[in-house]
Amino acid sequence: MSLIGDGLNKAVQKAFTRPAPKSAGAQMRYLVKQLGGTKAVSQMLRVSQRTVERYVKDQIKKPRPDLAGRLDREVKARWQPQIRAKAKAKAASTNGIMIDVRARLGYTAPIGSTDQDRIRHLTLALPPVHAARLFEAQEQGATDARLQEIAAEALKEVYFQDGGRRAGSLDEVRFTDIEHLEFDL
Repeated sequence: MSLIGDGLNKAVQKAFTRPAPKSAGAQMRYLVKQLGGTKAVSQMLRVSQRTVERYVKDQIKKPRPDLAGRLDREVKARWQPQIRAKAKAKAASTNGIMIDVRARLGYTAPIGSTDQDRIRHLTLALPPVHAARLFEAQEQGATDARLQEIAAEALKEVYFQDGGRRAGSLDEVRFTDIEHLEFDL
């Protein structure tokens, strides 16, 4: 997936009330129950139906690393959907979202100002409106570039313009070379 999309997913997963299944057999059984059969799971994970059945019966215990990654990702994407929805709704309506980022940030501004890009480490609280835009774009299948644009617009308003109190003539924020990115609800 994408760096920003994965960061948003990890933030939402922190709201889970129970841990997701850990063993390969338990993960397969969960997916079979969610998707309604071994055939659908085998197509989704790109393995044979018989392989899925063996995991369900605990005849195979340790999956290949690539299959283990896909299995874990698919389980976590479906785990506790109501808790996930509540966490997103709360962030989008009342709490907002925290962003901790280390990246190259710069801006386009009038001539005579220092708009040189430089590495900055920021930890900021983004208002609910920006959290809502990020989650909405992610649900609609936005690319990482689009999510990065939305995050740059949020950083422009919150960090550079300080909610409209300064840098009113700022045109565009450049948000590139992301070294570290983490969200928290």
